[in-house]
Amino acid sequence: MARIRVLVVDDHRVFAESLAAALAAEPDVDVAAAGSSPAAMRCLERGAAEGRRFDVLLVDAELGAGPPGSVARAVPDDPEGAVDGISLVAGVRGVQPAVRTVVLAEKDDPHRAALALQAGASGWVAKDCSLQRLLAVVRGVLRDETHLPPALLTGVLRELTEVRKHRTDGERLVEALTPREREVLCCMVAGLGRKAVAERLFLSPHTVRTHMQNVLGKLGVHSTLAAVALARRAGVGPAPLPELAGEVVERGGQPA
Repeated sequence: MARIRVLVVDDHRVFAESLAAALAAEPDVDVAAAGSSPAAMRCLERGAAEGRRFDVLLVDAELGAGPPGSVARAVPDDPEGAVDGISLVAGVRGVQPAVRTVVLAEKDDPHRAALALQAGASGWVAKDCSLQRLLAVVRGVLRDETHLPPALLTGVLRELTEVRKHRTDGERLVEALTPREREVLCCMVAGLGRKAVAERLFLSPHTVRTHMQNVLGKLGVHSTLAAVALARRAGVGPAPLPELAGEVVERGGQPA
């Protein structure tokens, strides 16, 4: 029997432990849990190095969002390179495109579900769904299926149609960037903060800051999140993320 390797990524430890333990009870599923995006990237790198690549990532949509009601975001200049759930999906796609990702959400959100699909996710599932439903999605995405709740389909299609309308303008703006500015933008799409971009491109933080300001100005936006959203609509993919520090726990143990 072929075994399915699943990585649960959620910073709510009780939920992550419970879900990992439930999945680990399946005879054909091996599970690890990570409590942050850096820990998840470390686990992916380690699995690849050991010849035990993960098949599916289950990622919290609000990973790193903080208190209830706050908005998930990329964390600027975070020394560990922490990113939100959807940015993590994009980063994983850049590093290990064969890994399928499913976003776990507490509420239906057509806009964020569309962003997740654009970032490379294969599914969007409610956190309170049944274990059987989640397992069906896990097995389905491994057959290259895309899974969305029926109630989200109309809203997601509307969002994706709107994205296509704006894509041409976005592509024109991105084409106006210099090669270095495009490199910086790809790093921004991957969720890297200024210090991480500086280390990645062998530049000073001050130089990276200047490039980021130029990128925002040329794209006509006022924030990193807006620049990343425009870049995604224009089809700009993330720069592959480097190996990041973090801890992981196998088989449903306490995530880092």
